Amino acid sequence: MFSSYYWYLFYLCFVPIFIKLYWKLSTRWNRSYTCLVGKTAIVTGANTGLGYYTALDFAKRGAKVILACRNKAKAEAACQKIIKETSNKNVFYKLVDMASLESVRNFASEINLVEERLDILVNNAGLGFLEQDYTEDEIQFLLQVNHIAPFLLTHLLIGKLRHSAPSRIINVASIAASRSKLTAGNLHKINEVPEITVSKVLRDSQVYGTTKLCNILFTTELAGKLRGSGVTVNCLHPGVIYTEFFRGLNGILKMAASFVGQLLLLTAEEGAQTQIYLAVSKDVEGISGGLFANC
Repeated sequence: MFSSYYWYLFYLCFVPIFIKLYWKLSTRWNRSYTCLVGKTAIVTGANTGLGYYTALDFAKRGAKVILACRNKAKAEAACQKIIKETSNKNVFYKLVDMASLESVRNFASEINLVEERLDILVNNAGLGFLEQDYTEDEIQFLLQVNHIAPFLLTHLLIGKLRHSAPSRIINVASIAASRSKLTAGNLHKINEVPEITVSKVLRDSQVYGTTKLCNILFTTELAGKLRGSGVTVNCLHPGVIYTEFFRGLNGILKMAASFVGQLLLLTAEEGAQTQIYLAVSKDVEGISGGLFANC
């Protein structure tokens, strides 16, 4: 009985530590010294999580960084924090709500009108749970926020990216795409909100996986269309990360996810390394249409 108690204690205390240590040691930190002075980068969802650390890295490299966010107060706070840490005053924010295609069009129109160039576009913004079933555009909420909106934004800015070539598009996808049930046979149902059969979490997880599969397919198709243009597009799986991505959870489930997340998962700064790598590393010059992880 006494020995069993210590075994339980070992599993509860040390196994999570070993897992966390493994993540720490296996995370590849981007050591590129690429200078981005004179370059312009847009990062969507940049007020927190992966997007924030990506924008912070670009600012440290001297880029003009535009944080594309939906919340003004959070965007302002993130901008000031980045400016204070990097002393790069060329950091700005512009408001855009991925749940509104009109907002996306207005954002892109302003960028095309005001900005002389666009060298890096990081489609980072995304959600993991349905905040509502459908958007004002009558598109399934997660499908629009995670795929349709960045799809539209990319196409609206493609002229500016071509003009600034060589330039890069980075789409944040996920290995969660493997959870998608999307097939050629049920493609016509992609805009439907599936019924909850077991739990909302499992239902939303499947829907999320479908949106990430769309990100990957979009990346592959766009890479072919942009071949020879000087614009590359790649996507990535950032790893299993503890971020505000879990903010859609409630109650006990949120508390449990928070505890496990902080104990076992990657930090947002660690998770941002792959998208930073794809944006700045010379190792991927000319490479397009790829799915990357832990780079």
